[in-house]
Amino acid sequence: MITAATHSLAEPSAWGKELKAMLALSWPIVLTNLAQNALTTIDVMLTGRLGAHALAAGALGTNLYFALLIFGIGVLTATSPMIANTLGRKKHAVRDVRRTFRQGMWVIVALSIPVWIILWHAEQILVLLWQKPDLAHDAGAYVRALQWSYFPSMIYVLARSFVATLERPAWALVVSLLALPINLVVGWCLMFGTFGLPALGLVGVGYATCVASVFMAVAMLVVVLTHQKFRRYHLLGRFWRADWPRFFAIWRLGLPIGMAMVFEVAIFNISAFSMGKLGTEELAAHVIALQIASSCFMVPVGLGQAATIRVGLANGAGDRAGVARAGSAALVLALGFAALTALMMVSVPELLISCFIDITKPENAKVIPLAISFLVCAAIFQFGDGTQVVGASLLRGVRDTKVPMLIAAVGYCGLGLPLGLGLAFLTPLRGVGIWTGLATALSLVAVAMLWRWTKRLQRL
Repeated sequence: MITAATHSLAEPSAWGKELKAMLALSWPIVLTNLAQNALTTIDVMLTGRLGAHALAAGALGTNLYFALLIFGIGVLTATSPMIANTLGRKKHAVRDVRRTFRQGMWVIVALSIPVWIILWHAEQILVLLWQKPDLAHDAGAYVRALQWSYFPSMIYVLARSFVATLERPAWALVVSLLALPINLVVGWCLMFGTFGLPALGLVGVGYATCVASVFMAVAMLVVVLTHQKFRRYHLLGRFWRADWPRFFAIWRLGLPIGMAMVFEVAIFNISAFSMGKLGTEELAAHVIALQIASSCFMVPVGLGQAATIRVGLANGAGDRAGVARAGSAALVLALGFAALTALMMVSVPELLISCFIDITKPENAKVIPLAISFLVCAAIFQFGDGTQVVGASLLRGVRDTKVPMLIAAVGYCGLGLPLGLGLAFLTPLRGVGIWTGLATALSLVAVAMLWRWTKRLQRL
């Protein structure tokens, strides 16, 4: 049983310390998320130089790759609360932390082999998904280069989780920032064949991502193996020694996380496809509004990752009040940021939209009002989006992942998606109907996650 903490939950000094600790841990994580997002942005910018066909093929390949990547990230996310709970119980634990990291590496191998097989057949998969054969062919060639970045990307994710759980997340930020120019320069050279390199076009962008991913993995391994704070764990020591109970524990905890993240990604991917059915203007407005919302989403994601660690540490230490404080601090910060972004979306929508298209051109006249209406919906679901991701992260901190997975499945695919499609195609709402479905799904999931979190606190 978890005992009451010495300090009262409402004690101002305890609250101040928790808020300070949460902010100190979360801001490097947030910036790291933004830096990793910038890697994808660079790929899109480079691909756009090759023309609309290459851009479309690259988008198809990236979406397929990203779906499998996000699943793997979800599975590996389990290592963070496992390590945090261990360190909460015993601050200077070494063996259990090393074993969790080592079995995380084993999980990466188990994930990568089937993912490589799937991605090797990307062209056939895209054809089965009713994509144009010429686009599917080019996307398949691109993915066959990009797929080799999966393994090093997973290693980076695991090492990043380790350093963040030890409350040293800035190292992952430094590595991500160093990878940006590498990705840009290598991508440009391989795409156009500069400095005597072959001109590989779209395939060159895929190989550039691999180079950047390998750099990030190697750099993070160097950090965790040589830095004074981390090297005492000897993370790769006795690497070939199996720890099957811990290996399967990662899968039991991480598989529901991965599936929950896939459900969330699915509703947005299907919404984008549905927008394309409604018209070009709707799709363009949707992409703009979603990119703005996605950029804002990186902040609550980072807060959630920090919350998993803070809750895990308190939970492992048997500090119920600390668990509650960490959860409340993360939710307060997420809701405060949501209020700021929502205000920005409804007060200066034209300014935000102008970052993506020229709002003075007549050909964009139909896109602008649609994007503004979508941003109003996005402003509404800022609160739900921030709350649901932080709520799910808090539950991971107390190793509760199966019920959140079911909540995500029902909320996103069972309720939000059918509602959005019905409003879009059976009423005059069209694109606003899809966004209404998104906002409803996120709000319902947020309420359910908060309910679940309250119940878990009562059990503690």
